[in-house]
Amino acid sequence: MKIMLLLILFSLTLAAGFLLVYLWAARNGQFDDDYTPAVRILFDEPVSGPSEEPSSDIPTTVDTK
Repeated sequence: MKIMLLLILFSLTLAAGFLLVYLWAARNGQFDDDYTPAVRILFDEPVSGPSEEPSSDIPTTVDTK
């Protein structure tokens, strides 16, 4: 029976911790930007991968003789 009391106290402490973190985040403006996430999908991200042009080191055709 003592373990039940310990688990209840632990869960209440954990829930209070999550509540405090949420309230801290809300007061510091973590949830203020409502507009940007809605329009972020409309804009393309810049491509940071390899370029579209083929390299001169790699042959573009295969010679099958």
